[in-house]
Order: sequence, then structure tokens, then C-alpha cells
Amino acid sequence: MQHAALADMIFGVEDLIAYFSTICPLLPGDVIVAGTPGGVGLFQDPPRFLRAGDVVEVEITNVGVLRNAVQDEALAGE
Repeated sequence: MQHAALADMIFGVEDLIAYFSTICPLLPGDVIVAGTPGGVGLFQDPPRFLRAGDVVEVEITNVGVLRNAVQDEALAGE
């Protein structure tokens, strides 16, 4: 499991918003998920990777939680 805070990011929130705004318009309610914090699964012992049934969560204090279930690629189009 990975866990990180905004203070751990290489680029600040303002920089990310400015950059992504040059690529596409950002609208109220848009969520920017900007990569992965340290501790990626490849370098854990033993290595851990997402599998069907796992849930990825992004939480913003006082806003809410965005949850996405991982599906097997063969089932993703259903």
C-alpha cells in the first residue's frame, strides 16, 4: 500500500494546475491524479501489483474519496 501527502510531491499543486491547463481545460470538479508516491509495487519484497478486485482510493480531506475497482482487462469492455 502507498500513502503520501501533498508535501511529498516534486511539483506543487499550483504548478500541476498551470501545466495541465495548457493541455486541456480544467473544469470545477476535475480531479488530477499525478503519478505515484514512493514505494511502488515493483520494489516491494515480494513485488506487489494491482489485480482484479483491488480498489484504488484517492482521498482529499474534507472533500471525499474517489474509489476505483480494478478489473480484469477481458471484462473491462462489459
